[in-house]
Order: sequence, then structure tokens, then C-alpha cells
Amino acid sequence: MVSPMSASPLRIRPGDEADGPAVVTLFDEAVEWLVDRGQTGQWGMTPFSERPGLSERVHEFRIGGGLYIAERDDAPVGVLVVGPAPAYAPPAPVPELYVILLLSSRQSAGQGIGAALVGKAIELGYERRAEVLRVDCWAHAPALVRWYEKQGFVRSNRFELNGWQGQIFTMQL
Repeated sequence: MVSPMSASPLRIRPGDEADGPAVVTLFDEAVEWLVDRGQTGQWGMTPFSERPGLSERVHEFRIGGGLYIAERDDAPVGVLVVGPAPAYAPPAPVPELYVILLLSSRQSAGQGIGAALVGKAIELGYERRAEVLRVDCWAHAPALVRWYEKQGFVRSNRFELNGWQGQIFTMQL
């Protein structure tokens, strides 16, 4: 594994239609990593490449202006999607930006990709005059919950969606 200090610079750019396959590949890599660790409650066991509708969803992310790709040496290593809160999230009392997806390559774990993507989300929040940045994750992933807290998020709400337990985090901007 490359150490964060010796890794090539990370570039975050707006995503486009051509990024669909890379997003699917990063999802598949994450599912494999989660399955290997027995964390199938987060995204299940089926690779995203075998699930219907993902290419359409990536298209929606892009046309909504919320798709960003993190690259190192011109290779995609992370994905950020921001936009309005999903229907399952209680409404925020102030203008917000919601992190719909934050995903980094498991092959590049520990290189600060996730933190850089959070930084990009914060920057976008300020640009869009949001007062809070929110994100959610699987509530039964203690390491992931701690990671979001280390990024400056505070636990705010929990929710259940078809038996899936989620934790919402909030960051004041």
C-alpha cells in the first residue's frame, strides 16, 4: 500500500457520462470488501454491476450536478455525490447539502481520499450557501460511524428503511 505522504496528488473533478463504469467498479470493489469482512448488512452481497438501474442512477447523479470523481494518476479512486436530501431523511430546518454517496477505493484505503471528498463536499456546501452538510451511513458499522465523527460530523437522527438501520450525521457550515 502506498503511504499518504508518497501518493500522487489527488484530483477531484466533476463527473460525466463516461464515469459510469468507474462508479460501478468502485461499488463492486466496496461490496467485495464488505462481504470479505462479514458486513453484508450495509450493501448486501450482490455486486452493483449485477443490479438493475445503476447506470440510470449514475446518469441522474451527473445531470443533477452532484457527481464528482476523485482521481490519482488519472485512475478513479473515489466518488462523491451531493444534492438534496433523500426522502427518508427528516427535513433540515435550514438550507443544506446532502452527501448522497461517498465512496473510496478499498485498494487505496488510508490515503485520505474520503477526507478529501468530505472537504470537497464542504466546499460545495459553502458555494451553494448551505448552512449544514448532512450524510448518512449504515448504523451498524461502528468504524464508519467513528470515521464520520472524525471528519467533524455529529450524529443527529436515525432511521429505518425496509429494515436497514441508518445513522444521519450533520455538520454545521
